[in-house]
Amino acid sequence: MMMAFEGSFLSAVIARLAEAKFNLAAFGVAFAITLFIEAPVLMLVSASNSLVRDWQAYIKMRHFSLGLITVVTVVMGLGLWPPLFYFITRELMGLPERVAELTHQASLILIAVPWAIGYRRFYHGILIQHGSTWLVAAGTGIRLTAMALTGTWLFFFSPWPGACVGAWALTTGVVIEALASRLMAKKIIRMLRSGNKASFSTPRVLTYRAISAFYFPLALTSMLALGINPVISYFLAQGRMAIESLAVWPVLQALLLIFMSFGLSFQEVTIALLGDRLENYQKLRRFALGLLFLTVSLFVLFGFSSLSLLWFQQVSGLTPEMAGFVQKPLQILAPLPALWMALTFQRSVLVKARRTAIITWATGLDILLMGIVLTLGIHYWTMIGVVAAALALVVGRLGSIAFLARPFSNTILQTHLPYKS
Repeated sequence: MMMAFEGSFLSAVIARLAEAKFNLAAFGVAFAITLFIEAPVLMLVSASNSLVRDWQAYIKMRHFSLGLITVVTVVMGLGLWPPLFYFITRELMGLPERVAELTHQASLILIAVPWAIGYRRFYHGILIQHGSTWLVAAGTGIRLTAMALTGTWLFFFSPWPGACVGAWALTTGVVIEALASRLMAKKIIRMLRSGNKASFSTPRVLTYRAISAFYFPLALTSMLALGINPVISYFLAQGRMAIESLAVWPVLQALLLIFMSFGLSFQEVTIALLGDRLENYQKLRRFALGLLFLTVSLFVLFGFSSLSLLWFQQVSGLTPEMAGFVQKPLQILAPLPALWMALTFQRSVLVKARRTAIITWATGLDILLMGIVLTLGIHYWTMIGVVAAALALVVGRLGSIAFLARPFSNTILQTHLPYKS
C-alpha cells in the first residue's frame, strides 16, 4: 500500500508544476518504459523466496541476480541512445514532440531504477521467506520518506520540469531502499552462512541450470505483463483525446495500485506460507476470499461516489475537467482488484509447485486479449483512449484467470491430499 501511494504522490507533485498535462504524460510513458525494461528482475523476489534456503543457494541466487540486473541496466542505457529512443517514441509510438523530449529527460534520470529494484527484490524475497516481513515494510517506509523529501525539495527549489522532478524523487527512493534491504538482511545472511537454516524439501545443491529453468518463465511473464504498458501508451497516443488520456493514465494507475496492492503482496505471502504439500491452502484461500471482498467493496464505494472526484482534484491535483474525464474508465476498472487477487493466488500456488511455464502462457493470452480490445476500441469503435485501455485490462485479466483455472485445480488435487473444492 505504501508503494501504491508513491505513484499518487508523484502525480500530485507533477500536476502542480508547469505544463502539467505534458509532464504527467511524459512521466507516465517514461515509467512504463522503465517498468518494461526492469521486468526481467521483478520476479527475483519470488525466486529468492522459493529457492534460498541455505548458504549455497544464497550464493548461487546472488550471482544470478547480480548478473541479471547488470544486463538489464546496460540494456536500458543502450535504449536511451537518442536516435533509437526518439525513433521509438516519436515514430513508432507517435508521441507529440514535447512529450517525447520530456520522456527522454525523465528516462535518463530513471536509469538506476532497474538495478535498484532487482537488488532490493532479491533481498526482499529472503526477508519474506524467513518471516521478516516487517523489515520489508520498514524498507518501503524508508523509500517513501526519501522520495517524499526529494520530491518536496525539488518542487520548491528546482527548475526541473515536473517529469524530471518525479523521476529524481523515484530514483532516490528506490536506490536508498535497495541499500537498506541489504543491511536488513544481514542477520539472515549470517545465519545462512553458519548453516543454521536449511530446508530438507529443497535440494541442497542448487545449480544455475535449475535456477534458469525456474526463473526465466517468470521473467518472461513479467516482460509480457509489463510490456503492455508501452503498448497501451502507443494506443493512447493514437486514440481520441490522446494528450488527456496519456496524462490521466498514470494517475489512474496509481490509484488502482492502492487497491491492487493487497493482491500483489499476498502472492509472496502465499508462496512463503503455503507449505510443501499445500497444507495451508484452505486457510490461505479463505483469507484471500475475505481480502478480495474487502478490496472490491472499497473500490466500488470509492469509484462510484464523490470520493473519487475529491481524490483526483484535491490529492492528485487534476483540474475539475480532467477529474471528470477519468470517472468512466475508473468505473470500468471496478472488477480489477478482485480479478487481480484471484490471479495472484492462482500464480502463487503454481509457483510453489514449480509450474512457472504455464503462468507465462496465461500472461501471453492476457496480452493478446488486451491487444485485440485496444485495436478494436481505438481503431474501429473510436473509443476514447483511456476508456479502451480500462476495458482491455479487465478483459485480459478474465482471460488469464480462465486459462489458469484447470492447471490450478489440477495442482491442488495432485499436491494437496485433503483438498475440497
